[in-house]
Amino acid sequence: MSPIIATLIRLAINRNREFLADSTGALVSRYPAGLANALKKISMHSEVKTASSATAHLFTANPIGEKSKVMFKSLFNTHPPIEERIRRLENMSLGVGIK
Repeated sequence: MSPIIATLIRLAINRNREFLADSTGALVSRYPAGLANALKKISMHSEVKTASSATAHLFTANPIGEKSKVMFKSLFNTHPPIEERIRRLENMSLGVGIK
């Protein structure tokens, strides 16, 4: 049971790091809307036909796809939902608080 819990914690930390990287990029570039647009473009072309979960962490967006809305399955994602990343960046560009 401990390896599963450790894996879930590691994946949650990785998802939070993606949000932190987005925020840092927006602060450095001072153009969060541009980063949101880049993520939109990446998301249109990011799903690959074959991908391994062993290399999924190397991608900018989840290469395996985000078709499932099942909570349990989302716990094992290496990346947060791209829609959520885009929403947060768009809120930053509007000066809206992030929840």
